Amino acid sequence: MTMIKPIGLYLHIPFCRGKCPYCDFYSVYPDEETVEAYVSGLIRKIDREDRIYDTVYFGGGTPSLLGAERISRIMSRIRRTENCEATLECNPSDTGAVDSSFDFRAAAESGINRISMGLQSAVDSERKALGRRAGCDDVSRAVERIFRAGIRNVSLDLMLGIPFQTPESLEKSIDFCASSGASHVSAYILKIEEGTRFYEKRNELILPDEDETCELYLQTVSSLESKGFHQYEISNFAKEGFESRHNLKYWRCEEYLGIGAAAHSFVDGKRFFYGRNAEDFINGVLPVEDGAGGGEEEFVMLALRLSEGLSEKKFADRYGKLLPEKFKNKADFLIEKGLMNYSCGAYSLTERGFLLSNPVICELIECL
Repeated sequence: MTMIKPIGLYLHIPFCRGKCPYCDFYSVYPDEETVEAYVSGLIRKIDREDRIYDTVYFGGGTPSLLGAERISRIMSRIRRTENCEATLECNPSDTGAVDSSFDFRAAAESGINRISMGLQSAVDSERKALGRRAGCDDVSRAVERIFRAGIRNVSLDLMLGIPFQTPESLEKSIDFCASSGASHVSAYILKIEEGTRFYEKRNELILPDEDETCELYLQTVSSLESKGFHQYEISNFAKEGFESRHNLKYWRCEEYLGIGAAAHSFVDGKRFFYGRNAEDFINGVLPVEDGAGGGEEEFVMLALRLSEGLSEKKFADRYGKLLPEKFKNKADFLIEKGLMNYSCGAYSLTERGFLLSNPVICELIECL
């Protein structure tokens, strides 16, 4: 009997009550009829897949807007391994921080065992500038409710280089993450994306300059490390054993199925995606193939996002050949410049290498 190898499952929930000024992710307003039809569409797709999953990730959008009953209904249709990591993204203003409407206990009983919450900043003036409706105290209450429901794995998002941010205000946000009991922190540098409100008023924003933002990033790495969060990816930090197993699938070029508008997949060596249109998804429009995935360049690019880096052995085992000498020579040059390390048969970026990851990785990929 052939064993079915577990893969990851990503479910995109494209509903938000309002659009944050920095966000370019696909989202729509959640009217009841559309939400119910969308959930039915997700379940139909899940039921058609003869697969078992060892990670499940509800991303968005604001997945918690579905409510615990719908989350539970979806989870009941997902074939999961016994130790499946099941993550639900939440916005504190939509998870009962104020009105106690979201039932975390019911979500936990359905199998949700990890919550990812958008803190962004623990300074209310910065949160307001980012369009966040809940205050820092609301976030604290939401985290407390999550723990009371029996979910111990909580991740908080931080943003760096945001309006009015200073080293002092950033440290306050980092302290909040550490004292809240969170086991994971994702810290992203703000990028002004076309089509967002921030892009429209980009010349009016009061932002740290490039050098200041780099220092904020290095401060984040150092401060989180001192508080027991080890950096395992460019923007991700975790207490021991609390790394995001689902996101590690992306960076290690492992398989995952994406279902929902704007969701992407990597299955059987191929990549495909659904269009950014909830109505099309509800109406059964099929995903579009996006060519082969998992090639050498992609594998190297994603591996170098991780602190564990690019293993020579894993590259050789996967592609049946060694890394080219040209690649190694370029890596040696970058090591001399303090942008890379080499240890235990793996190449990895330093903290400053992470800051320059795009050009550095491009240089290395050109040597393959």
